[in-house]
Parts: sequence; C-alpha cells; structure tokens
Amino acid sequence: MMATARIGLIGVFLVLGLFFTLVSAVGVIRLPDVFSRAHTASQADTLGAGFALAAVALTLGWQSAAVKTVLLLLFIFITNPTAAHAIARAAYEEGVEPWTTGDDRR
Repeated sequence: MMATARIGLIGVFLVLGLFFTLVSAVGVIRLPDVFSRAHTASQADTLGAGFALAAVALTLGWQSAAVKTVLLLLFIFITNPTAAHAIARAAYEEGVEPWTTGDDRR
C-alpha cells in the first residue's frame, strides 16, 4: 500500500515538474521582453525543477544521494531567482525599455 502511494506521488511530482518546465519554456519563447522572460524563467522553471528533484529524492529514499538532491533543490531555490533578478537589473541599467501595449496612459 505504501509503495503504491509512493510511486503515485513520484509520478505526480514528475508530471508537475514537466508541466511547469514546459510552461517556463513556452513563456521564454512567447513573452515579449527581457523582464517578462526573466520572471517566467525564474518562477516556473524553479518550480518545475523543484518538483522534478522532489521526485528524484522520493525515488532514492533515505540515501546520501537523496540528501544531495535536497541540497541541490535548496541551491536552485536560492540561485534561480537571484540570477533572474541580476539579469533584469542589468537590462534596466542598460536602458532596456519594458514592453508596453501602446495604450498605457501616463
């Protein structure tokens, strides 16, 4: 019973990881400017990697490799948003204009 639940949870985590990674990839391709792309790359990709690594950790069980997987997950949670912030800040400092629809009233 527990093995079936564990396998089911691993499957759910993998499907969620693939879904959020796909959403991130589509967002990076479809969004119009660097600020929007950095946002989707940091948010959805971090979530997708988190679910995928959680599935790996559940698959490995209580081994040293699972501990390393959890540490990798924490590293990704810290570095992905930080890198996206650095990219957006560099674009802002270089004068890259955010995309507008043209009907913004200022």
